[in-house]
Amino acid sequence: MLKKLSLYFQIFRNMGWDYALFRVVYALRGKLGILKQQFPQNPNIQVFISLEDWKKQTPKFFFDNKESLDFPKTPNDKLKERYEDFREGKLWYFNAFQYNIGRDYDWITNPDNGYKYDISKHWSEVNDISAEAGDIKYVWEKSRFSYLYDLIRYDYHHDTDCSELVFNEIDSWMAANPINQGPNYKCSQEISLRVMNWTFALHYYKNSAALTDARFQKIIHFIYWQIKHDYSNIDFSRKTVRNNHAVTECLMLYLGGLLFPFFPEAKTWKAKGKNWFETEILYQVYEDGTFLQFSHNYHRVLIQLMTWGFYLAEANNESFQPKVYERAKRSFDYLSACQAGKNGELPNYGANDGALFFKLNDAEYRDYRPILNVTDVSYEDFYWYSSNIKNKHFLTDKFNTQNAGRVQNPASVDYTNGGIYLINDENTFTFIKCTEYIDRPSQADNLHIDIWVNGKNLLRDAGSYKYNTDSELVRYFSGTKGHNTVMLGDNDQMLKGPRFVWLNWSKVKQALIEEDKKYITFSGEITAFEHLGKGITHHRVVKKHIGKLIWEIEDTVNHTTDLPMIQRFHFDEKYLHKIDFQTDATVSTIENGLYSGHYGVKEDSKCAVFLSRKNKIKTVISVS
Repeated sequence: MLKKLSLYFQIFRNMGWDYALFRVVYALRGKLGILKQQFPQNPNIQVFISLEDWKKQTPKFFFDNKESLDFPKTPNDKLKERYEDFREGKLWYFNAFQYNIGRDYDWITNPDNGYKYDISKHWSEVNDISAEAGDIKYVWEKSRFSYLYDLIRYDYHHDTDCSELVFNEIDSWMAANPINQGPNYKCSQEISLRVMNWTFALHYYKNSAALTDARFQKIIHFIYWQIKHDYSNIDFSRKTVRNNHAVTECLMLYLGGLLFPFFPEAKTWKAKGKNWFETEILYQVYEDGTFLQFSHNYHRVLIQLMTWGFYLAEANNESFQPKVYERAKRSFDYLSACQAGKNGELPNYGANDGALFFKLNDAEYRDYRPILNVTDVSYEDFYWYSSNIKNKHFLTDKFNTQNAGRVQNPASVDYTNGGIYLINDENTFTFIKCTEYIDRPSQADNLHIDIWVNGKNLLRDAGSYKYNTDSELVRYFSGTKGHNTVMLGDNDQMLKGPRFVWLNWSKVKQALIEEDKKYITFSGEITAFEHLGKGITHHRVVKKHIGKLIWEIEDTVNHTTDLPMIQRFHFDEKYLHKIDFQTDATVSTIENGLYSGHYGVKEDSKCAVFLSRKNKIKTVISVS
């Protein structure tokens, strides 16, 4: 009992008492059936606007309709293959792998384990964390409708009318998912993404014969109730989650009011959504452009969402606060500075759930160049990669990847708000995290180091794998063991709490990066392992030899426990012959490890493990 009370006290102390009170009240609203009353199931259809009047309305989208697009058509075998796979019932999950779910998929079965949710249940009664049900993200994935972009792009580039196929997919979902029932209404972000993607399809196929008035009325009916759900539940994301979920949902409210002005609540949604969206950007994007979610993939999600918001606001003669654009610019600059791989990869930093909601190109999921290339829409025509086409319509694949190199950055760069330190030396890139947490951490990875040479990730982050799997795997990938830093015995830097919660947040005592003629040196110290004793600190010094493939890493942990200090470095086995470790540790081994470059996928990896009973380990890493 005392242990549980201590746990709750830690959570409330970290997250604030407003958070705690809201969670308690929200849980009670669910148990007492208040949420069921507030979110009615399967309400009767009502007509808001005729199809013909909607076609004439004034709000502008990215384009008017399919016929208005005039950029070159570039058919290709990869896009054709994805289209043909889809026609056979094969769907890509998390931009990583395919499941053959068939053409008659019921929208509520987890293809990873076969579990089928009860569609008769109100969404508030659905348990989204269940060992039996498995990872609910496998059910949500198709219901986001991000795959529609493959069909729309195939339609355009291969001159094949996919309108009936696209609308049949939406019809199927509406028939299988009565409003506010089942797992696909559990998450307001998933709802918002679905509405955004349906809206894209509606505009593209505006003049299609497949878009009948009856079909349009039903889609609009579902869009209305989904936006209404978003508005009625927005406090959950704004007060308890406050990350890319809140940004997505606030943006959807603004866009819902902007693009669907005939809804009764449109003015309210638009005004409040805009205000909340601005508030979230200014809160979540730190002044140096780093992002409170401490994740590169979610940072890309953020930039895609801002691009939607900025473009559609401008197209309709509206704008956001100047500070919002300033944060967006710095946010983009940060992400650009972290591009490490020749193929557009960034360090696999932070939580990575495979999210890429609006994929309008054939680039590989880990390739960030499309989002960095499309920023001429919203970021003062910045164009890091050469292109012959202004990507205003978001549909063209014409970004030049063959000759695209990384932006030339200073030798050392520090992002002190987000706690990210970068070293650029000739053909190497070193990424170091040393973060003072003022917002909820998702991984226990402070003082992690990534090393890239010639665009190859030699020392890497182990990734995320799955958010809902067995506790050992969750802890491996989100904990200290999956990162290139230091543990005390088998203990993480922070204490693992329930679900996504970490307790005893590590804090920064000092962090500094400086240069001289021989070295670029990072020095950082954090408080950590508070659950093992008070006053424990971890100090790391990284010396990058200028012009040489040599890194000296010295770790010192000041503690009074009897636990050994363990230094870990993760790498792909194919680089074993290229990396030389020289260490003064007592025990030096190469162990088997795990790596997840894409959500839901894990593979064997290697990890150099150095153990010492002293409080200091110095390791010199050389690359041949």
